[in-house]
Amino acid sequence: MAIAVALALVLIVIGSVAFHLLSPWWLTPIASNWRYIDDTIVLTFWITGAGFIIVILFMAFCLFRFRHKEGRQAAYEPENRGVEIWLAMVTAMGVVALLAPGLLVWSQFITVPKDAAEVEVVGQQWQWSFRLPGRDGKLGVSDTKFVDSDNPLGLNPDDPNGRDDVVIVGADLHLPLGKPVKVLLRSIDVVHDFYVPEFRAKMDSVPGLVSYFWFIPTRAGTFESLCAAFCGVGHPQMRANVVVESEDGFQEWLRKQHTFAQSSPQTTKAAARR
Repeated sequence: MAIAVALALVLIVIGSVAFHLLSPWWLTPIASNWRYIDDTIVLTFWITGAGFIIVILFMAFCLFRFRHKEGRQAAYEPENRGVEIWLAMVTAMGVVALLAPGLLVWSQFITVPKDAAEVEVVGQQWQWSFRLPGRDGKLGVSDTKFVDSDNPLGLNPDDPNGRDDVVIVGADLHLPLGKPVKVLLRSIDVVHDFYVPEFRAKMDSVPGLVSYFWFIPTRAGTFESLCAAFCGVGHPQMRANVVVESEDGFQEWLRKQHTFAQSSPQTTKAAARR
């Protein structure tokens, strides 16, 4: 019986390695310039995979080597300081090897180029909304106290920079191909997580905070965005599309969108007060 279990463990290792090498993960289209994220994931697979293989094969060896035999006595050894020190050192080196590349990747993830265009992504149960700067190139300020049915993103109607902001509620986001984009993340109710798998882009959207990351779309196409943080009963349906297209196509789409001034009567009232 012990030999059969040991053989099963060896087969699990072989099957796991084969599944990893033949996985469709390697065929996933990359839509950004973040090759370093995939390299970090691969490094994580190597480190954790090596630990998995060593532990499973060690278990198989122990089952085979110390299987029951007539007359064999079990030895009771509850402590072994040498083994404990060795395991602690190996574990510490593994943790450092996992964390160090992540810190470098994080630095690149949030170091935004100066020429990056800003796009705001707003999470709300249970849809994504988006905001792009208008002709002035600036996003207006926002506050949850301004949120209502006419102003779902909470833009300040008294801020002139926000009047020409392009507001997209519950529809798709379009981005120009090959240009850096700084994504500003905001939530007006609970914690969400904006996730576009092909972009290797993922970040929490926390009420009261503005988080951000950046990327360069390098492949035209339509990519699905998800919410990766459980946010209520409608969580699975919280999806939208990010459409990457040529600059001409992006500008044509942008001209068809409504600005905050066009879609909200609050801006008209604010302009009348001035």
